[in-house]
Amino acid sequence: MIHRILVTGGAGFLGSYLCERLVNEGHDVICLDNFFTSQKSNVAHLLARPNFELIRHDITLPIFLEVDQIYNMACPAAPGHYQHNPIKTMKTSVIGAINMLGVAKRCGARILQASTSEVYGDPEVHPQTEDYRGSVNPIGIRACYDEGKRAAETLFMDYHRSNKVDVRIVRIFNTYGPRMHPYDGRVVSNFIRQALNGEDITIFGEGSQTRSFCYRDDLVDVIIAMMNNDDDFIGPVNIGNPDEFTIRELAENVMALCGSKSKLVQRPLPSDDPTRRRPDISLAKEKLGWQPKVPLAEGLKHTIDWFQSIQLSDYRPPTPNFS
Repeated sequence: MIHRILVTGGAGFLGSYLCERLVNEGHDVICLDNFFTSQKSNVAHLLARPNFELIRHDITLPIFLEVDQIYNMACPAAPGHYQHNPIKTMKTSVIGAINMLGVAKRCGARILQASTSEVYGDPEVHPQTEDYRGSVNPIGIRACYDEGKRAAETLFMDYHRSNKVDVRIVRIFNTYGPRMHPYDGRVVSNFIRQALNGEDITIFGEGSQTRSFCYRDDLVDVIIAMMNNDDDFIGPVNIGNPDEFTIRELAENVMALCGSKSKLVQRPLPSDDPTRRRPDISLAKEKLGWQPKVPLAEGLKHTIDWFQSIQLSDYRPPTPNFS
């Protein structure tokens, strides 16, 4: 079935690839983006397609559209960017969710919320399952994002219970791949950019903190599967790769794949930075029949190839806090 689909944050790293997939499947796609941390170049190749439309808009402001499905992907996701304007970040998560849920309610559309592993905070349970309620500092520097996304999940469930809005919630763990903004401040893009430029590679603390890295294509597969599952399963559901690596291991992998002679330089560990992060994806396997396919080394190679194909001068750091 062909749908009219709205993708907020559709010119971002994940949003643009999601738009591309949906356009190629024949759907009519509206991409909504304010271009704070995204690039118009991410969707430039879609502009001539008759089933694609690009609108510059901020979801903290109301908009009236007629759609069948909404993927709510909009929000800066890297700490340097969401901490640059924390009040704006909270507004994007909360007011943006209210506005998009309003569109879904009015249109009778199904809406998917791109939530995050950050709802678990610095977890006391490992790996993290969906029934774990998290360990979040509500007044810390990361709270604008952590608590904003938690509040958005609350709104989605309340609109579902009170107004019968058809919702889906996914909790995204660390993701990487082509079209990552070179200055998004995340470890994968930082390490690749620094390694390719022969710069020192900066790690925080001893680099012993762990993350689980899911390749972009795998993640978009499960996001679309979650939107289109016809069961009563609305989530939340963890989506990510359960293979766990230390940050130091990631840096060493990147240097090896880049053939770099960069040196590792340590910096102090940021406040409230989670020490361990790994999803339990049993629910995604059971309900969606999904698990990631792309191993880290293969995904990093694709990502490095893309970084080598672009001109860094074509990208601007969205905030001063990208490194």
